[in-house]
Amino acid sequence: MTTGVIPSSYETKLNLIETEKAIKAVKAVFKRELSESLHLMEVSAPLIVKNGNGINDDLNGVERIVTFDALDADDAQLEIVQSLAKWKRMALARFGFKQDEGLYANMNAIRRDEKQDNLHSIYVDQWDWEKVIAYDQRTLQKLKDEARSIYKAIKSTEAIIHQAYPELEPVLPENIHFITSQELENLYPELPPKEREDRIAKQYGAVFIMKIGSRLLSGEKHDGRAPDYDDWNLNGDIILWYPVLERAFEVSSMGIRVDKNSLLEQLKQSGAEDRTSLAFHRSILDESLPFSIGGGIGQSRLCMFILKKAHIGEVQASVWNEDILRECKERNIQLL
Repeated sequence: MTTGVIPSSYETKLNLIETEKAIKAVKAVFKRELSESLHLMEVSAPLIVKNGNGINDDLNGVERIVTFDALDADDAQLEIVQSLAKWKRMALARFGFKQDEGLYANMNAIRRDEKQDNLHSIYVDQWDWEKVIAYDQRTLQKLKDEARSIYKAIKSTEAIIHQAYPELEPVLPENIHFITSQELENLYPELPPKEREDRIAKQYGAVFIMKIGSRLLSGEKHDGRAPDYDDWNLNGDIILWYPVLERAFEVSSMGIRVDKNSLLEQLKQSGAEDRTSLAFHRSILDESLPFSIGGGIGQSRLCMFILKKAHIGEVQASVWNEDILRECKERNIQLL
């Protein structure tokens, strides 16, 4: 984090006690809005999974997973989850959810290789959700419909919190704009991906950038995606414009999940065809798992956005390096 990231004029709208109360309010309201909007049921979720079955999320494929052993774990190597992307799809089958039914869970994770800054912490908290769909619903239209539903829940939460805290003025536009990563590159070919997100988010206020994972015509990727949960032609990120930091602000990543064909193709592109022997991947190849759509919505990210905070540490308790601690103290940013 550099000193230029936080505006010199920044002052928090809420003190520590007000912030803690508001965090609880945002989470309670959004959980209700999300479950009603997407027709989801809350379930319990693991913090720890066993190594070797392919259930843990590989994210971009390079992050180191936190692993450990335990006294009475049958000599298994245990892992802290990085997200629940794969676990949720297996849970849909275990619970026996029907078409257009689904689940959401509080996901807590540790991402040890996350670069700490205003928006990133090694501690991650999300609402992870997953929903059963039919094969013929594996379309961009279905993806857009679910993205609109999530955006509606975010916008409703912003409005409800504003009623309780009038100083937190709503900033979100009425509708979210849709664009593919290739269309975005075509608009701004001279800019790197993150700067393209800044441009388009500032223009529209809220955008859903679709089709992330494959290489663009330039030969570069807009962003990395693991090859074995989202279909790269049917996924996207919800990006908001954040006036506090004057930058694009990702609050959600989601997608229609891989089927047999897209899994094999994406594993091939990624040089990860050896994963076909893992239990999770075999269950997709033998079509024993339901077709689904799902994603994650950052809890601390959403609280940060709605409460107009400059640093994610103002809405979550985590561990920070000495440079961040010093800089936040100098700028009167109160970390939890």
